[in-house]
Amino acid sequence: MGLYAKYVLPRLIDVAVKNRDSARLRADWLGNASGDVLEVGIGSGLNLPFYPSQVRKIYGVDPSLELQRMARKRALAEQVPVEFLLQSAEQTLPLAERSVDTVVTTWTLCSIPDAPKALREMRRVMKPQGRLIFLEHGRSPDTRVATWQDKLTPIWKRGAGGCHLNRKIGELIEAAGFRITELRTCYLPGPRPMTYTYQGLAS
Repeated sequence: MGLYAKYVLPRLIDVAVKNRDSARLRADWLGNASGDVLEVGIGSGLNLPFYPSQVRKIYGVDPSLELQRMARKRALAEQVPVEFLLQSAEQTLPLAERSVDTVVTTWTLCSIPDAPKALREMRRVMKPQGRLIFLEHGRSPDTRVATWQDKLTPIWKRGAGGCHLNRKIGELIEAAGFRITELRTCYLPGPRPMTYTYQGLAS
């Protein structure tokens, strides 16, 4: 792993998803979490202040040691215990089937190399009555924007940790066996190819 990917990229990622608009969405949606939570792509721990008191424990998955170090520091300021899992989201999680109440992904599915495989693993560990909370960016329904997303993605993902601008997030989630129960979409401020956002819940 190069110095850019190991040290520079984690800090760029932290800055990129730490803004007023993303904080507002975290506050809007993470209040739906409860019980034992699996957060896939915990990154630098930006979600941690937004979890409600109904959360008992968080399992935080991320393959970046540098991001995990940042998340551990943020976790010290929170009441909920966090167990960090340093691994890829596609790998088998050290969790039993149907053992977590809530699965959370925020700006994560864009960069997982094999997102369908990761989603199937999330579904494996989620309880039948559990829920998936997702905040993701992805493919726009606007043909002109989607065309730019397709053109930019091969270049964009090289410098952005494998981030794809053009993934159809809703379709990915449903193809893994989840049922989307609530979905909102919008553009956040910024260039449209990078900011079309999917927000929702799935069971």
